[in-house]
Amino acid sequence: MIDKPKAGSYIDTQGMSGPSDPSVKNEPQEYKPAVKKPRRLFTSEYAKELKILIHEVLDEREGKFDYTSYFDCNQFKHTVIEDEPEYKPRYRPSYYQ
Repeated sequence: MIDKPKAGSYIDTQGMSGPSDPSVKNEPQEYKPAVKKPRRLFTSEYAKELKILIHEVLDEREGKFDYTSYFDCNQFKHTVIEDEPEYKPRYRPSYYQ
């Protein structure tokens, strides 16, 4: 006598066929192409901070660093109920446009 296979140990194909009604037309359905967002190593916020850091380092090297650093956390202290003070760089980087 052959034992019945255990549930889950086989693929149940019942109900996987198309409709059996002859009036239903099986026309190929057109799908819109998927939109893929490129994956980056760094998030946009992380990249923004890296750009700020690079500009600050270059300004410091050239002797033009005469403004409050974005990374000076003491200048941007705020309470929990307040928003973080806005950072205003002396230059107009592309990510602020």
